[in-house]
Amino acid sequence: MIRLENLSKTYREGAEARVVLREISVRIPDGEFVAIRGRSGSGKSTLLNLIAGIDLPSSGEVVIDDICLNRLSARDRTLYRRDHIGFVFQFFNLIPTLTVLENARLPAELAGLPSAEADRRALELLARVGLCDRPREFPDRLSGGEQQRVAIARALVQSPTVLLADEPTGNLDRGTGETVLALLTELTRQMGKTLIVVTHSRRIAESADRRLLLEDGRLIADVETIPATG
Repeated sequence: MIRLENLSKTYREGAEARVVLREISVRIPDGEFVAIRGRSGSGKSTLLNLIAGIDLPSSGEVVIDDICLNRLSARDRTLYRRDHIGFVFQFFNLIPTLTVLENARLPAELAGLPSAEADRRALELLARVGLCDRPREFPDRLSGGEQQRVAIARALVQSPTVLLADEPTGNLDRGTGETVLALLTELTRQMGKTLIVVTHSRRIAESADRRLLLEDGRLIADVETIPATG
């Protein structure tokens, strides 16, 4: 369970205060797929960073499985994020000097897993995303969709509790984006992970279990998605 309790975030810009989020309260059960929508500047990415513990709220709390992230030290937040939270970014963020396998196994390696176990996990996930034949390639030899598949494998290699995705299809054409989204949701559902996606895409939002809509830093809608029938 993820609990956001009266979450607010204000940034200081010189003498001015800019309020980005205003008293957001949400509960997200384990295994739910949640899409966060809103115009640019509505606070979507800031909310994702607070859930990840990358940034701290000005007030309120982020609680994941009874652990309040904003009460942890900076080091403990980093360790928690390493072990329990996976990321998928719009621009892939693969390391160009590392191979596909090296990129996919990196979080497990940083967590101190033995090399053989890190390789085993990474290779298994690369097979599941359809790249079992490309482990020795470098990112610049892959298409955008293939790079995002590597990023998904990397995000899941530590078997995180929560997977956060910030516009994961925003840098892909429509067909490739839909394929990547289908893969992302299929894997996270199979593995029982909570998936939170920031997106401008109505199509992605409609495929989620639930949609949150932000406007001017406020949560103005929290809607359960009703699957289409027929």
